[in-house]
Amino acid sequence: MDGTVLVADDDRTIRTVLTQALTRAGCKVHATSSLTTLMRWVGEGKGDVVISDVMMPDGNGLEMLPKISQDRPDLPVIVISAQNTIMTAIQAAEAEAYDYLPKPFDLPDLMKRTAKALENRNRTPRRDEPVVGADEPDELPLVGKTPAMQALYRLVARVMNTDLPVLITGESGTGKSLIAKAIHDFSDRRTLPFVTVTGADLSDLEGPARVLARVKGGTLLIDEIADVSDEVQARIVRMMDSPGDHSPRFMATSQESEAALTNGDKVRQDLFYRLSGAQITVPGLRERVEDIALLADHFLARAEREGAPKRWLGKDAAELFRVYSWPGNVRQLENAIRRLSLTSRSEEITRAEVEVVLGNQPDTGPVLRGGSAEKLGESVARHLRRYFDLHGQMLPPPGLHARIVREVEAPLIEIALDATGGNQAKCADLLGINRNTLRKKITDLDIRVTRRRKLM
Repeated sequence: MDGTVLVADDDRTIRTVLTQALTRAGCKVHATSSLTTLMRWVGEGKGDVVISDVMMPDGNGLEMLPKISQDRPDLPVIVISAQNTIMTAIQAAEAEAYDYLPKPFDLPDLMKRTAKALENRNRTPRRDEPVVGADEPDELPLVGKTPAMQALYRLVARVMNTDLPVLITGESGTGKSLIAKAIHDFSDRRTLPFVTVTGADLSDLEGPARVLARVKGGTLLIDEIADVSDEVQARIVRMMDSPGDHSPRFMATSQESEAALTNGDKVRQDLFYRLSGAQITVPGLRERVEDIALLADHFLARAEREGAPKRWLGKDAAELFRVYSWPGNVRQLENAIRRLSLTSRSEEITRAEVEVVLGNQPDTGPVLRGGSAEKLGESVARHLRRYFDLHGQMLPPPGLHARIVREVEAPLIEIALDATGGNQAKCADLLGINRNTLRKKITDLDIRVTRRRKLM
């Protein structure tokens, strides 16, 4: 490699490692722990490539990208960040970073990307790439602050720049295809086609060849793999084994759970194992209840930008949204908000108006009920399996039993207290434990006792 690299990171070890590696590769290196120093170097015309962390002692590395882009549009900036969520990747793309890598990064991979940036440093930066999460009318937003969504972001970030096939499962309306598109748009294949096909596209002998010609080494998404016939599934297996000179990245979606796919006869085992190099489960809306208000605000703001009157959810209306089962997930929520933004009689949307809209939704589950026949043990097993899966090949941290018991016990006691009107004697009897034991657990678990839950 030939050129000067500016490195900005507050971690001295990372600065040292990158300085040594880049120097051995033939580069000149200027390293700093200060964004102020970095921007001074950029202003002086130093450097052919920048490698910068996001969170720095004197600012945010993403916020200086527009200034660099304006002053030196031919200077590539590679962003590295320990905040390895898909939202950070989105922000980096919006700020027109040349590349993005989550920490901990693979050093040889970073060196390859730096070499490529040096080779292409006189090329005009990419400005026409799609931004995942933009308000496209047919896309659901990647919005969420709950642990379920943050875990999803971390998993997406881990698989983003690998070539592993990805199987994405989740209920209808959760945004499975959007997750696949996000992985593609922030991967090394981002400039290549993203092609979605169904079983019908592969139903004849020439289907695979036509599809591979369209995808040209980009990303191929097979929609609802469980609906594909056994004959076509066999054809997909052969296509994955012999993709030709320009092998695409294979992804597939399914509304079926992992257990249903592996235990039933909907997907051939040989195909399942080929597709499930990485498995991502998109949570249903009832698994991320605290995101509902955030999503509702997002859709109301979008409706207003599209010409609808300004609206907001009243307190009782928001509570009804929170306890509703949402069998259609985010897509159903979006449809409900769109209708309310147009039909509400005043700026504040009322509970009565929400009841009318939800009552007219097709195939909806009941309000104030989960809308699922799944047994408690099955639900717990599903969540525990997902918790293990999120750690990949690693085991969860030690102390798992106590951690899980605490997470189950706290909401159980809170709900029991609600059901008994805060009467601890009745609550202890309901739970089958001693009243003093209940008092101790309320203290140990830091359960807040409201006016409805008076200490007896």
